[in-house]
Amino acid sequence: MEVRVNQIELNGLTFQYRESGERSAPPLVALHALGKSAESWDHVVAVLGENYRVLALDQRGHGGSSRTDTYSFELMCDDLLHFADAMNLGRFSLMGHSMGGTVSYLFSQTYPSRIERLIVEDTPPPFSDKPIEFPSRPSGPLPFDWQVVPSILQQLNEPNPEWWARLTEITMPTLVIGGGASHIPQNKLQEVSELIPNCELVTIEDAGHFVHDDNLPAFLAAVRSFLIS
Repeated sequence: MEVRVNQIELNGLTFQYRESGERSAPPLVALHALGKSAESWDHVVAVLGENYRVLALDQRGHGGSSRTDTYSFELMCDDLLHFADAMNLGRFSLMGHSMGGTVSYLFSQTYPSRIERLIVEDTPPPFSDKPIEFPSRPSGPLPFDWQVVPSILQQLNEPNPEWWARLTEITMPTLVIGGGASHIPQNKLQEVSELIPNCELVTIEDAGHFVHDDNLPAFLAAVRSFLIS
């Protein structure tokens, strides 16, 4: 399945996205993890593009999208709204991994009428636990803006409690996929699945945090089953 790479201007910023599938097919938007890009979805997009119009977005500061002065989950949520409007996506399914999963929760809470189905890969909304230490910047060039890291980690360390309180407002059918042997506490994914009214939790044991890399067949089986149910 061919993957097309395009750019679009949104709210004064340039965003790059990867598209697969027929433009008349049901739309599915995919959001990547911190430090990754839309390209990280290519193996998933190649399969889902057979039945869906899959749009994988480079979020601000990542891949081919603009580097900006400020980064936050809320700004990425706004970016997604601008993207969906620009692509004329009335209602669409949304799939997010890690950082992209948190953006997906926020978007689904704020604009529930826009989301057909929600898929979140191995992340709950940020929660207060032991603080995450800020890492040092690696040497050499990076495929993303390093400033994203401290900005997002700050929000992970000081999360907005509303993000959990509003999980009950996510009304569309939801699938949470856990990686089992991940660094993410899987009991938190269980809590999420109990708070979202219409939510299914699928755990792919021994997959780790990057479920769609570590066990692509099981990930795709769960996603495809959910999308057609």
